[in-house]
Amino acid sequence: MLDVGTGRGGFVRELIAELKDYDEIIGIDIDGDLKEGFVKRFADSPRVTFQQMDAQSLPFEDHSFDTVSVAGSLHHLSDPQIGLREMMRVLRRGGHLILAEMYRDGQSETQQTHVTLHHWWAAIDRLGGTVHRETYTRDEVIAMVNNLDLSGLTIRDESYLDEDPKDPEQLAPLESSIDEYLDRAADRADLLAHGAEIRERLRSVGFHGATVLVAVGAKR
Repeated sequence: MLDVGTGRGGFVRELIAELKDYDEIIGIDIDGDLKEGFVKRFADSPRVTFQQMDAQSLPFEDHSFDTVSVAGSLHHLSDPQIGLREMMRVLRRGGHLILAEMYRDGQSETQQTHVTLHHWWAAIDRLGGTVHRETYTRDEVIAMVNNLDLSGLTIRDESYLDEDPKDPEQLAPLESSIDEYLDRAADRADLLAHGAEIRERLRSVGFHGATVLVAVGAKR
């Protein structure tokens, strides 16, 4: 299995929990600084490894993987179409592509807090040269999926709205993240002001994770 834009391996952990078995899982990310966290998370899983590389130029041979996944990372690719073509290239015929991506439209008020916060994070990340675009609409994600040669394609929306949107344990790490990004915003008055507005929204409206579109299909 190949997990693209793996970060510290959050989606890999979810996959392992659902798999009956696997031979090897390779998580890749262009940011090598994430390797340490990934390696610590899977210290007891020798068949799970991290490699630093660009998803838009994979060094693997054609048809190398039985499964390729990309979760929450399409908006981190400078050209997602190229990245998706590379993922399809290294996927064997009959193998499965798993794609999960949050989208910005049709969200509840508490979910819109996540979208607004995410777009603010992205604007500050771009100041440092990181590729981090605003999230796509649902139709835009579906259009990218439909451009792929997948059979048996299933698409569903996943959201979790049962939790208390003002749960202090949930909001605390988001408050810390806002503090971190305010420090990184430097002297950008517009971003500093927006961050203050988002903090107020977080406290007054609350937070739920945005709905995620999940698509699964097999390569023809």
